[in-house]
Amino acid sequence: MNFMELPAATAFRIDNLTVPGCLMGQADELVRISLTVRDGKIAEDDASVDTVDMKGAMAFPAFVDMHTHLDKGHIWARSPNPDGTFDGAISAVRGDSSARWGSEDVRARMAFSLQTAYAHGTRAIRTHLDSGPPQDAISWPLFEQVRADWAGLIDLQAACLVACDSVTRDGPFVATAERVAKAGGVLGMVSFPNPELPRQLDDFFGLALEHGLSVDFHSDETMDPNSNSLAAVAQKVLDMRFEAPVIVGHLCSLSTMPEAEALATLDLVAMAGLHVVSLPMCNLYLQDRHQGRTPRNRGITLVHEMKARGIPVSFASDNTRDPFYAYGDMDMIEVMREATRIGHLDHADPDWTHAFLTNPAAACGFDAPSLAHGAPADLVICRGRNWTELFSRPQSDRIVLRGGKAIDRTLPDYSTLDPLMRTA
Repeated sequence: MNFMELPAATAFRIDNLTVPGCLMGQADELVRISLTVRDGKIAEDDASVDTVDMKGAMAFPAFVDMHTHLDKGHIWARSPNPDGTFDGAISAVRGDSSARWGSEDVRARMAFSLQTAYAHGTRAIRTHLDSGPPQDAISWPLFEQVRADWAGLIDLQAACLVACDSVTRDGPFVATAERVAKAGGVLGMVSFPNPELPRQLDDFFGLALEHGLSVDFHSDETMDPNSNSLAAVAQKVLDMRFEAPVIVGHLCSLSTMPEAEALATLDLVAMAGLHVVSLPMCNLYLQDRHQGRTPRNRGITLVHEMKARGIPVSFASDNTRDPFYAYGDMDMIEVMREATRIGHLDHADPDWTHAFLTNPAAACGFDAPSLAHGAPADLVICRGRNWTELFSRPQSDRIVLRGGKAIDRTLPDYSTLDPLMRTA
């Protein structure tokens, strides 16, 4: 039986798998195990059922992608970033959304991304939804429909995305917060330093408390060393004794501000109990981009210093084939590979695997990915037998099991989006 074949029986055993030791509660970087699958779940080891020798293939529970933008995905062909900069991305998306983001357009692009993520082995996703009026009235009802359509395949959450300068207790954001609460969503905001930030945070957290919502920030997505809204967010969480989960993403400026300030900010983040999500592929693409000049900085935040302080760190896809990131395929194996290279996760603690599985699930409240007995047999099995083999090739022949059955991993063809890609 070759690598691509598994028994069709309701019970079978896959032997000689390699998994990260941290997923088994072991200190070893990698360990060899056997897994018995029975009735769609991982069961106690049973050598009497059909057994397949996986010859050391690496296996993971299905992945959690906690920071995406499904509403923006795949608009590059019609609205590319004119210069690859952050400002260029903002301008291109603003023009595209105002002219093109009707419900059918957004639905088709969301479906494409979800089909891709499912084929690659992702089982849970949080997406941010641009939520300035009137887009919130389009995207949120649509998201609720899409979430229902994908129930049992991919668990979906959504967070609203608005700039902090639109957050007031007497403006449209109040209605947005009500819409988010009605949909069982997450209150989200882009934070950046400005004179009104203390009042904006008061209003934002006040509405989150009023509606019983967790919160999710895009913060300091810039190389400006003077941008430190993160410290203000962390201090506000402490001052208000805000107990719901708080996620902060990007935090690029920590890599350029004075070391003492950056580390003092991280001490505050640890005290406040914040979760951090790093988006290294998008940040590498946008940050420190200048025409005719080689970038000097990677844009990744201080993930090692965070982890050393006990701050839960995760990694995620972020944008996919849109003006913020021209590439990507909703593939968490790619995210893991690129995060390892960009952030030097190798030659470091052996448990970084948690940043792609356990940590994002805990931050968002998804079911924890697990290889324990009784867990769903939702697995991603790759031919690579160790980290260097895993990361040297795209693992395009991986096996994805859902409920113990291998799924059809055919990726949607880009041509299916062609009707949406006519330029203005």
